[in-house]
Amino acid sequence: MLLNLLSHTISAVPTLSLSTRRQEARTVGRNGWRVIEEEAHWNPTETAIIVVDMWNEHWSWGATERVNVMAPRMDIVLGRARQNGVQIIHAPSDTMDFYQEHPARQWVLELPHAEPPAEREMPDPPLPVDASDGGSDTGEAESYKAWHRQHPVIEIQNTDAISDNGQEVYNLIHHKGIKNLIFMGVHTNMCVLGRSFAIKQMVRWGLNAVLARDLTDAMYNPFKPPYVSHEEGTQLIIEYIEKFWCPTILSGDLTTPKA
Repeated sequence: MLLNLLSHTISAVPTLSLSTRRQEARTVGRNGWRVIEEEAHWNPTETAIIVVDMWNEHWSWGATERVNVMAPRMDIVLGRARQNGVQIIHAPSDTMDFYQEHPARQWVLELPHAEPPAEREMPDPPLPVDASDGGSDTGEAESYKAWHRQHPVIEIQNTDAISDNGQEVYNLIHHKGIKNLIFMGVHTNMCVLGRSFAIKQMVRWGLNAVLARDLTDAMYNPFKPPYVSHEEGTQLIIEYIEKFWCPTILSGDLTTPKA
């Protein structure tokens, strides 16, 4: 199921090229999925970016390496979006103690409670990859909490927000009149979909959502079904999100305004 995205033509906002996948019954030939490309212009004051679990370290060193590569690019994208008036929400789960004195954490805690809307019924098919072993592609036998903060390359300004709680994030969204959410971070098949502040919950609450598909990574071990490379496993999750949850964009849409 796809979202009806609000369009606001604002000169400071780059054009978002939304990719979705729709299942079609054809009168001639075989049924299948078709990629749909659409454009949207989102008002920056009604838009937030949620940075999901971009921790400083992970128990899987393969995951840590990929986050290390992703973080500098993400920081550039966030900086450009912040300049355009987009609210940045940092959501590094299980690290709130580290940020308890940070102004970006404190102002979120002072927001009044906002009652979320009734959740929409959404299809929730099984994921296309098996991550029952934890999803590490670098051979770790056991998981543990290796992180204590967000990746230090990603700047957090005082006007940003810090939260790992869906109700707190909804309080902020309601308070600021935010209608549109851009998700980036890790891991696509776990936290980016399933956290209380993540795609599934926000779509169920009726928010417009997109995933920045080049600023995400899955937890997937190629030794598990469907026995494809790690990169192919991540792409399968991205396609799953395009089919059932929300469109995706490229991060370049946020840094390169189009004529």
